[in-house]
Amino acid sequence: MRDIDLTFASGGERLAGTLTLPDGDGPFSAALLVPGSGPIDRDSDHRRLPLGVTRQLAEAFAAAGIASLRYDKRGVGASTGSFLAAGLRDNMDDAGAALAALRERPEIDPARVAPAGHSEGALIAANLAAHDHTVAAVVLLAGAAKIGSELLRWQAARLAPTMPAVVRALLRLTRTDLVTKVTKNHERIRRTTTDVARIGGVRVNARWTREFLDYDPTADLALIQAPVLAVTGDKDLQVDPGDLARMAELVPGPIETRLIPDLDHILRRQPGPPSLRAYKREAREPIDAQVRDLVTGWLARTLAVPVRDGR
Repeated sequence: MRDIDLTFASGGERLAGTLTLPDGDGPFSAALLVPGSGPIDRDSDHRRLPLGVTRQLAEAFAAAGIASLRYDKRGVGASTGSFLAAGLRDNMDDAGAALAALRERPEIDPARVAPAGHSEGALIAANLAAHDHTVAAVVLLAGAAKIGSELLRWQAARLAPTMPAVVRALLRLTRTDLVTKVTKNHERIRRTTTDVARIGGVRVNARWTREFLDYDPTADLALIQAPVLAVTGDKDLQVDPGDLARMAELVPGPIETRLIPDLDHILRRQPGPPSLRAYKREAREPIDAQVRDLVTGWLARTLAVPVRDGR
């Protein structure tokens, strides 16, 4: 396995990433690893929660003969720009620029490249595949098939029962419905016009939120012709596992969906009742081996060199 640092331009910014190559001369099939939400770097690490999702997938892919590119989001790691000022559409443009940079590398076979995204990255990977029919495949890890505003309301309803007892008691005492509170905050953000705004005294990425609330991934899913692998855990609190069935209905091309028992949003196993509070402990462990091997094996088969002349 070889790592090469590279940079590419997008929206007036310089984004930095790592090209991971398997042993050998190539040209290799390759995956563009699209990161999830939040200010995370090329390895899917947040300064308070190092998840390592894209780094671990890159290592698994290389061992199977698949190259990959992963990158720091705007304003994170070695990339320029401001994370808080970037919108969802900026993130999509950045992924498109990364895909182009990957295809231009001499070590890569441009006809055998697949975007593979986690969480927000799954939405972006689907968007890439919808509008670029030359992608060879697409992997959607913990992806969604709901308009953003509906997804966030679903999250709030799912999270409320998992909160600590003292928080649930406080919500009851103050007669606060979490879904209603979240919806009101979204309405406040919709009324903003700046990239960054203060909600409840906290600076938030207002432009990203406005764009996400109105983004409906079903339109992109309905345009994907490439083979799709969609994987979600049944303990996911941030996307609806039921969206896998909706994806299967929408995608016109070949699609394989997998619902993994006890898997949560950060691709770790979580026995017992689902809870976000387990993330910090789980992040010390590697991503689930079944998910890693499932994605790696599926990509290796799907991106394999076509058989020619009976050989």
